[in-house]
Amino acid sequence: MDTEALLRVEPSELAAKLLERRIFLKESLPGVIRNLEAEEDSLSPKVERMKKSFEDSNRKVAKFKEERDVCQKSTGVLIPEVKEIRESLIKSGGMISLDPKWKKKKLLEQIEEIENKIQTLALDHKSEGKLLDKRRALISENDKWVRDRKDSNPEMSVYLEKNRKMSELFKKADKSHTKMIEAVSKAQPLYQRLTETSGELMEVKSQLDRAKELLSQSDKAIAHWEKRLESGFGEIGLGFRDLLKAKKAVDGGGRSSFAKKSRKASKKEKSAGEEK
Repeated sequence: MDTEALLRVEPSELAAKLLERRIFLKESLPGVIRNLEAEEDSLSPKVERMKKSFEDSNRKVAKFKEERDVCQKSTGVLIPEVKEIRESLIKSGGMISLDPKWKKKKLLEQIEEIENKIQTLALDHKSEGKLLDKRRALISENDKWVRDRKDSNPEMSVYLEKNRKMSELFKKADKSHTKMIEAVSKAQPLYQRLTETSGELMEVKSQLDRAKELLSQSDKAIAHWEKRLESGFGEIGLGFRDLLKAKKAVDGGGRSSFAKKSRKASKKEKSAGEEK
């Protein structure tokens, strides 16, 4: 309906339509409410199950992260000890001459450098994964060097034991890291589904509250418009103000509320422009 047609609608006709609308709502809202309550009953346990699954996944991520961090912290203590024992053995002559290739590569120093980066830099999963792969290869090479010399020099037992423990901790850290990444990958789609389903539940609850509110107002609204159709649209008592006051003002040559608002807005804009 355009503006001209709307202005030609009689108050009694408009009131009759509003009354008809309110009666229709009173009759249809109970069914709407039942459907929304059924939908809420269906979605609520689903959201709770999703929350539990997501929380379980987060606990797994935290557990594997803690295991990884503990192992990496322990290796951070062992690396300097292994280096110190190695240097002591070299100086005392208790260490068989180092393989030139191993010495040139400085495996322990490279491992230590990688560990510092992991501990101090804010790396994404991809960058951290590359460093872990590199560390894994260095540990493997270091282990081979240690095995080749184990039987050749019994005095190296402490050095070899700490080296072995360091290697085991690194491998355990890698394993925990892999499990953590797997848990993170599983948690991400769970979070997305939880967010979507929680949003659906919130929307259903909002519609349900609105439907219940409309139903609670139905009898009062129906009685209001029935009285208006019976007694008119002027001021007819407490709670029944003059609905035609604005129309009468316009008919008498006054401005409509829309025109007044437009004029105020125009003056405000003009004043702001002058201040600039």
